[in-house]
Amino acid sequence: MRPAQTKTTVLRQIVTLIPGHLVTKLAEKHGVDKQSRGITPWSHVVCLLFAQLAHSLSLYDLVDALRIHASSLVGIRGAKPPSRSGLSYANRERNAEMAKDLFWAVLEYLDRQDKNFIPNGPPKRCSRKKGRHYLPQRFTRTIHAIDSTTIRLVANCMDWAKHRRRKAAAKAHVSLNLNSFLPSMVIVKAAKTHDATEAPMLCAHVKAGEIVVFDRAYVDFKHLHALDQRGVFWVTRGKRNMAYSVIGEVKPPKGKILRDVSIQLTTAKSAAVYGDAPLRLVEALVEVDGKEKTMTFITNNMDWAASSVTDLYKSRWAIEVFFKQLKQTLKLGDFLGHNETAVRWQVWTALLTYVLLRFIAHQSEWTSSFSRVLTCLRGALWCHWEMYSLLDFCRTAPGSIPIRAAPDQAYLPGFVLRYGTAPDENQEMEEEK
Repeated sequence: MRPAQTKTTVLRQIVTLIPGHLVTKLAEKHGVDKQSRGITPWSHVVCLLFAQLAHSLSLYDLVDALRIHASSLVGIRGAKPPSRSGLSYANRERNAEMAKDLFWAVLEYLDRQDKNFIPNGPPKRCSRKKGRHYLPQRFTRTIHAIDSTTIRLVANCMDWAKHRRRKAAAKAHVSLNLNSFLPSMVIVKAAKTHDATEAPMLCAHVKAGEIVVFDRAYVDFKHLHALDQRGVFWVTRGKRNMAYSVIGEVKPPKGKILRDVSIQLTTAKSAAVYGDAPLRLVEALVEVDGKEKTMTFITNNMDWAASSVTDLYKSRWAIEVFFKQLKQTLKLGDFLGHNETAVRWQVWTALLTYVLLRFIAHQSEWTSSFSRVLTCLRGALWCHWEMYSLLDFCRTAPGSIPIRAAPDQAYLPGFVLRYGTAPDENQEMEEEK
């Protein structure tokens, strides 16, 4: 059964999830409406969303595709295909803070449309295609995973995004709510700053009683002490050179837990910023790539089971799954511009596309992978099919065609095969035997 027909294209159904007044309001706020130059703010947003959905390879690829479908594009609230120079100018000169505000405004709007889109209950399961990864089900608190991902750029970006001697890169620092698997704080900037400097801003929204999990790149004892004073629980890994003295045992070790003790920092600088409050150190055997490895974790919670501390840190892997979906499924490998503003426009648009696709998947009760949502919709962007009916059609599509173990051999009468004789000759030889 084919998807239901409709008068609007699939692209229009996706893009119009954004409220009509929102782009105009933000364009006025950031002064973007005064920098039109042939492309309106709404047309600019639609173009960048299409680039993400269609995986456009270059400005010419994007502009030509939109020009071919100009009659369908104008039906999306009057959007028009831009020229190559006009789109390049808009990416380079328009304030990228508009894209940032648009992302958060759309996320808030979609949450109001469906209260179950960003649930507030205990964490849900997070699955991967190979093997299943489960969040700690016994925790009823909100868990935030904090990490960063490096976005490689070309040498043309060296003037603002120099990362190594001959490399340029940007970084997206993300605080991911593991309950909803949606970002609650994002910082996009050049990769030259250390991760620990962004930690206070990434944790500014975390409430008392909630849990923050991050790797040791974000360890700053001044910041960890501030979280402890706010009543926020945190779990991270101890640095190799961390100096401490053991105060006492928290719980007797058992199973794969090698040590569970309370400690105090002995380095003068660390002890001065963290104070006399004790920390908890858990040393455990953790399986990594099929091999057991000894890892050391630290936390400010003294009541959890030691296995809960290790499970909480293990749940941090969910943010790596998020980064994989963002960088491999959407378009963050090739950029349409090289200056900082153009890169930030594309990163925030990729995040906006991710949220729109996640909302569509939530509305359609999609149970397959995130990448397949995009591939199903991408192939029908200009088709006049109802979007949710299309996903239902893809969900119930038949499997692959079975392959026969011995396929029939096609031949021409009297034609001698390369690796044998003609079929008639083979038959005569069998009869003679």
